[in-house]
Amino acid sequence: MPVIGIDTSNYTTSVAWFDGRDGENCSRLLPVKQGELGLRQSDAVFSHIKSLPELSGRLFSHFPREQIQAIGVSTRPRAVEGSYMPCFMVGYSHAKLLADALQVPLVEVSHQQGHVAASLWSADRLDLMDTPHLAWHLSGGTTELLLVEPEGKNVFCSRIGGTTDISAGQLIDRTGQLLGLSFPSGKALDALSSDAQGTETFPVKCEKSQFSFSGLQNKVTQFYEKSNNPAETAAYALRCVSDAVFRATEQAMKAYPGFTVVFSGGVASNAMLRDKMKPLNPVFAQPQYSTDNAMGVAVLAQRMGVR
Repeated sequence: MPVIGIDTSNYTTSVAWFDGRDGENCSRLLPVKQGELGLRQSDAVFSHIKSLPELSGRLFSHFPREQIQAIGVSTRPRAVEGSYMPCFMVGYSHAKLLADALQVPLVEVSHQQGHVAASLWSADRLDLMDTPHLAWHLSGGTTELLLVEPEGKNVFCSRIGGTTDISAGQLIDRTGQLLGLSFPSGKALDALSSDAQGTETFPVKCEKSQFSFSGLQNKVTQFYEKSNNPAETAAYALRCVSDAVFRATEQAMKAYPGFTVVFSGGVASNAMLRDKMKPLNPVFAQPQYSTDNAMGVAVLAQRMGVR
């Protein structure tokens, strides 16, 4: 039975439908001025308010509205006490209106739970929704290694590792700013790094799957000042991030033997990271479902809201 999912993150507006097997996601990046590293919440809220009607209209133009069985929406960044961002209230208000008008269940989940579900669906591994596993949430604001456990038809995510300061996405975007790239810089940095030949790296200290990226940011700046080579600098930053994530994952897999590790979030679409992780037999989302999207929210709504 088809459902609708809505996600209004700090970077992307998205609406999706899912029928239990197939789905479609319509999304749009929020506009960020050249040279800036993100948006104020007030600007993000305004952009979501402008984008949601157009995106939902595009989706509903070829989707049978009368068959919708539930509405899903992300209402906060993480499913933990105190997790809140105003931008998610835009999605909630639209979802609540739709659910009331259609008289169907409203399913509320977190943005992080949606990321995990989108990864599992796009990798054809929804079976892991019912099995404890490990998952990375690697995005512009988050670098967390999670223990994911079934919680009814939803998933419960508890943090077991990751960065203690700035996220991988923040490091990547700050590197992009250093190189004069637009925000967000992930795709451009990925493409730029493909022309690099160097192998130099900075070994980020990693213990019990925890690491810090603040010192690495200084190393990236020093590398660029010394080399004056954008491609090599891009590759240097991505190699260091990939190496830290790899070592943290290895440590977690020793602590949780036999657990599959899943990668979600925009940074998980990076080609160098994907290649680095191959020896660990990871599960990766399709690149278009690594970035912020409503697909995972719709998947969870179908599982939790449809009887």
